[in-house]
Amino acid sequence: MCAFIPECEKADALSSLGSILPLKKKIKDISGTKPQKIILIAGPTGCGKTDLSLTLAELVKGEIISADSMQVYRGMDIGTAKVSQEDQGRIPHHLIDIRHIQESFNVVDFYFEARQCIDSILARNRVPIIVGGSGFYFRTLLYGPPSGPPSIQEVRDALEEEMEHHGHEAMYARLKEVDPVYAATITSKDRHKVIRALEIVTLTGEKVSNNQWKRTEPLPDFDFHSWFIHRPREVLYPIIEARCEHMLEGGLVDEVKELLKHGLKMNPSACQAIGYRQCLDFLETSQSKEEYIKFVRKFKTASRHYAKRQFTWFRKEPIFRWLNVDLHDLETAAEMIAQEYNSTL
Repeated sequence: MCAFIPECEKADALSSLGSILPLKKKIKDISGTKPQKIILIAGPTGCGKTDLSLTLAELVKGEIISADSMQVYRGMDIGTAKVSQEDQGRIPHHLIDIRHIQESFNVVDFYFEARQCIDSILARNRVPIIVGGSGFYFRTLLYGPPSGPPSIQEVRDALEEEMEHHGHEAMYARLKEVDPVYAATITSKDRHKVIRALEIVTLTGEKVSNNQWKRTEPLPDFDFHSWFIHRPREVLYPIIEARCEHMLEGGLVDEVKELLKHGLKMNPSACQAIGYRQCLDFLETSQSKEEYIKFVRKFKTASRHYAKRQFTWFRKEPIFRWLNVDLHDLETAAEMIAQEYNSTL
């Protein structure tokens, strides 16, 4: 999975809880050895992570591991702002285009496959640089996978049937009754998360909010050099809206139509990804000019809201240093990160 590939939030951490027990993937045992340094670059959508990471990789002789829950899928290119083939040829990238649109990929898959890539990169005396915006993915890399019971198909099927019969609002209301803490972190439209949460409650009798990450300190396996790059919201939001326009001009609607042919709707996470979900809704309308304007507005709003949630998430992660890239150009910011990394050699 970590072979060099010349390259929303909706990575559903909870949907992956059931994958932990049967998982057979192996990672290198480095207990007793000195932690090796790796760089983490997080940040809200549209802040310039890709350009910064490419410059940083050249400065420190690094290779990039994507921490984006949707860039793993072949064909999800425009809506994920996937790094260009040219840049993938210039800097080795990993965990990009490694899944068919119908295949699942969750936070536990990411943890083990990213760890394998890190080991491989370090073995080549290169620097692993993990780049993305998924708080779930970064938290898993830092603290290990969340705990939880394996999924039972019969229970899942029963909940899916209830969802179809009663609707997502009713199921979300039930979740709010049994676990208001977790329910407050998602919305009623997060159908897959609602079902998985109710499944966990059904199987264990415990709240999902009590059944996630148990560690409070990062794993001792690596020396994490963690950065959250950002811009002021009054600067970032117009960039995000322009980026949405650019994706639409670049053919996002046609991309979604093509992915539909290959089973996009069969992937409950991918079809809920920002941009893709709004486009799918639009394609089910008359596709009039008014419907298109409504679609674009919803796309931009969802993108801004996602950035807001990213800020909120990473404020709770004290290991990340915040770097305002509106005060420096991206090249200077990359040099600052490289200098900090090299100063601890």
